[in-house]
Amino acid sequence: MSPNAKKRTVRGRSSTRTPPAGARRRTPGRVPRLLLGLGLAASVAAGWAFLSSGPAGTTAAQPSAVVQSLAVRIHRELPHDTGAYTQGLLWWDGKLYESTGQYGRSDLRRLDPATGAVEQRADISPAYFGEGLARVDDRLIMLTWKAQRAFVFGLERFDEQRTFRYEGEGWGLCNDGSRLVMSNGSNRLTFRDLRTFEVLGDVAVTLRGFPLTQLNELECVGDAVYANVYQTDFLVRIDPDTGRVTHYIDAAGLLTREERRGVDVLNGIAFDPGAGTFYITGKLWPKMFEVTFEE
Repeated sequence: MSPNAKKRTVRGRSSTRTPPAGARRRTPGRVPRLLLGLGLAASVAAGWAFLSSGPAGTTAAQPSAVVQSLAVRIHRELPHDTGAYTQGLLWWDGKLYESTGQYGRSDLRRLDPATGAVEQRADISPAYFGEGLARVDDRLIMLTWKAQRAFVFGLERFDEQRTFRYEGEGWGLCNDGSRLVMSNGSNRLTFRDLRTFEVLGDVAVTLRGFPLTQLNELECVGDAVYANVYQTDFLVRIDPDTGRVTHYIDAAGLLTREERRGVDVLNGIAFDPGAGTFYITGKLWPKMFEVTFEE
């Protein structure tokens, strides 16, 4: 990496709440001590509770489910369009692809990762609220929030080729090489066929034995799935075979107080396998960051 790369202790606050205090200490090999307690308290306001998966009245976490805490190391910052309500982000062949949301403002973009400039854009009908994005060969598949439609575009010309239908809401989407992985804002990840979009199965995601809801944008990397958790400043690394969260990544404090004015939440994860780095950003953010996640 560049000798100018810097490790920033990402401390700060979520756009809606103070992040778990324990997360700031970066204690390796453990979930931050106060995470579960604060998660339960925050559930009243934000709806992402760590609820018991056992019998009624059972709230104890599973001590064997060790979760490692990681920090964000920033290697580079680049400009990001403050009009982009980022929903999906991916890397392919030296370019970044981004899907954006909001009714009347949703689009699909190709970005130059060196400058952040938008090289190509295709607008989505105002009737649809764009969501997550995944690549399958020479196609891009873009979800919609409540319309139960996934639009398929050509990778080069962004020509609309077909539409898939599905039940429920669409949030995040990624391709693990053999199937698509989709989120809908709950604690479940759904696996779908790469060609037909048919459901192949699903898995419940848990953090120390508790359901972790509000799973949003996804990025498939190797045998893991990385996810933004909506309305928080942290990401998680998930084992898709078991649904267990294996790593917690605190990404609070990436923007200064001045830069946070008028922005929305952290959202958007893309992995560059050549460099071994991630790109992360947020809805309406002025910056995108090339980072690694480290102990």
